[in-house]
Amino acid sequence: MNSPLIREIDVSSILTSASTRDEIRALVPRANLDVASAMSDVQKIIDQVRTGGVSALVELGERFDGVAPKSIRVNPEKIKKSLEDLEIQVRDALIQSIERIRKVHQEQLRQEKIVQVIPGGNVHERWIPVDRVGLYVPGGRAVYPSSVMMNVIPAQIAGVKSLAVASPPQKEFGGLPHPNILATCALLGIDEVYAVGGAQAVAMFAYGIGCEAVDMVTGPGNIYVAAAKRALRGVIGIDSEAGPTEIIILADDSANPDYVAADLISQAEHDTIAAAVLVTTSKTLAASVQERVKVRVSQTKHRERIAAALSGIQSAIVIVRDIDQGVQVVNAYAGEHVQIHTADAASDAMKIRNGGAIFIGSYAPVSLGDYSAGSNHVLPTGGCACHSSGLSVQTFLKGLHYVNYSERALAEVADVVITLANAEDLPAHGEAIKARFNS
Repeated sequence: MNSPLIREIDVSSILTSASTRDEIRALVPRANLDVASAMSDVQKIIDQVRTGGVSALVELGERFDGVAPKSIRVNPEKIKKSLEDLEIQVRDALIQSIERIRKVHQEQLRQEKIVQVIPGGNVHERWIPVDRVGLYVPGGRAVYPSSVMMNVIPAQIAGVKSLAVASPPQKEFGGLPHPNILATCALLGIDEVYAVGGAQAVAMFAYGIGCEAVDMVTGPGNIYVAAAKRALRGVIGIDSEAGPTEIIILADDSANPDYVAADLISQAEHDTIAAAVLVTTSKTLAASVQERVKVRVSQTKHRERIAAALSGIQSAIVIVRDIDQGVQVVNAYAGEHVQIHTADAASDAMKIRNGGAIFIGSYAPVSLGDYSAGSNHVLPTGGCACHSSGLSVQTFLKGLHYVNYSERALAEVADVVITLANAEDLPAHGEAIKARFNS
């Protein structure tokens, strides 16, 4: 008998309602992504870019991507030409996805508010877009025009005035980023694109090497991109340090095992360290999923990569006692993508508090969210969904409070401020209040 591709663990009698998040996560650990170990190498790249300028960016492109771009900035005519050459079917799919993403993200805009605290005293809250943003689009094992859409659209809706995209130069395309990425930029009205990848792209944006410096860098990438974001945080704002993709599925005996298998495989396709986890109340379903996984893996294009991901320590089929225990596991794991395949999927989905995005029922697979659901696919990984959200319009907005008090309004609260200042042993704070009424 062939051994199962995905390891199975039965936690039904192990976990209790008092089991901690750490205890549950220890049962299904993530793959090791040691960003700290990459920091030394990345710092060298950052320093090289900072001191060596554009020539360093060209040299690094040749070293890491196998091609030296003729110019780090892509000629806008090349961007336009990529759109003209794009297959009509792909173009139409991109346009439809752009429309859906815009529709969802348009509703995320926050409204200005003026709150009158007391007569003569108000706080005006405004939301101001970041001035300039650099958007990174990876170009490794796969090509991601979808990431262009997911980053550019919310930034545009937020009102960011200056947007630039960086993506690695591709040897097969003469040192330009992949034409599908360029075409997507053209569809979105982005004509500032740089053929620069990896940590050097983040450094380029941060220090304004060959371009105007940015205030923020967003977008996914490999461990070196994550390390560069960490190293340059403070010089620039960042969205997150994205780790390997992950899916966690909650399913009972009503689930279609072929659908579940297909969904696990779809995310394992990204990387050998991608996480694919099934949490189920049904041993029968678990066995059926194992069989369907074997069949589907044998038939798919990237079978070696997928098999490595599914057989890794980061992937598992977890047997639980009941749905409530399953929810406990899913919430503790706090996965990037959470998919619900249960008889009462809509209700069970509302029990999930920690997840990047929740996909409900048989006809809302994660693949839909990756492209065309309208939701954003730049989501927290590594358990960060317990405290962080995915990319949104809000990512690109700063909340400002404008405080406006009259003399009478200040007088009314003066004693409160002075009392609290003295309680914190900061008497000068109170004296700044007294100065206005003792003259």
